[in-house]
Amino acid sequence: MLITSRTPAAMVKELAICTRGLTKQFDRHVAVNDVDLEIQAGEVYGLIGPNGAGKTTLIRMLATAEEPTTGEIYINGDRLLRDKSNPKLKRRLGYLPDDYPLYEDLTVWDYLDYFARLYRLREPRRTQRLHEVLELIQLGNKRHSQISTLSRGMKQRLSLARTIIHEPILLLLDEPVSGLDPIARMHFREIIKALQEAGMTVIISSHVLSDLAELCTSVGIMELGFLVESTSLQQLYERLSHQQIVISTLGNLETLLRELKHHHLVEEWEVISGKNSVRVNFSGKDEDSAELLRSLIKAGIPLTDFHCTQEDLETIFLKLGHKQAS
Repeated sequence: MLITSRTPAAMVKELAICTRGLTKQFDRHVAVNDVDLEIQAGEVYGLIGPNGAGKTTLIRMLATAEEPTTGEIYINGDRLLRDKSNPKLKRRLGYLPDDYPLYEDLTVWDYLDYFARLYRLREPRRTQRLHEVLELIQLGNKRHSQISTLSRGMKQRLSLARTIIHEPILLLLDEPVSGLDPIARMHFREIIKALQEAGMTVIISSHVLSDLAELCTSVGIMELGFLVESTSLQQLYERLSHQQIVISTLGNLETLLRELKHHHLVEEWEVISGKNSVRVNFSGKDEDSAELLRSLIKAGIPLTDFHCTQEDLETIFLKLGHKQAS
């Protein structure tokens, strides 16, 4: 096994996914550029970035659907190649692309049974596994229904069931909630959480950042083929998410702003249109915001609202994108 000096071999074996110098070039276009990715076992890793950033190409290389131009991929310490070597490793991958077709003239049961047979699941395990995944995706009552009669959300859950029928160790999901309504997305999130609790490692790309913020333990942000950020969600918030305080008053807004200007932990603010309120970027801790509240009350400002929030994942992503563009 060839490992670069950047990561010791023992550490690579402990990682669910490790890539080194992973690059994919199509003619003159470099879709993925020298990506070093490290994901711990059992993580739900969110891959975000604008269209054309390289997310789908990266996932396809991890799924062996694309051959890297250069670079290496390791799954649980084993080198992943697209040739006929390590077939057992490939059978432990689950890949759901964003446009995978369903066989709509089949019933739900026959569809899953077909794929279970392709993965060479034998009886009685095959029937047991079909019941398990149908219960997980909450389609047990639809097992004799034709796929053509299912809703879009049900079809997407069925696609996920097909992807996990063989109990993969790594699940690769490319835009799995695209076009789904909020209830269908909620059902999908619940399934992913259950899979993580069962020990599966999941990579999921999505433009629905609120879903990723709820699901993921770590995130990677791609831009123009580069992996510009890769960190735990908690560390990303601690480093880049500013505390914001929304303050509303019955009194004169200018009086409130004069008080805020004198506070050393107030970095900037914006007046909320149509309301007698202001949104403040605040660099202090919880005890500092409590002290700010006391000082405003002491100054005689009639407050009707004072609540603290953190900038969300979407705001952080947009700020990072703006920095990259500038």
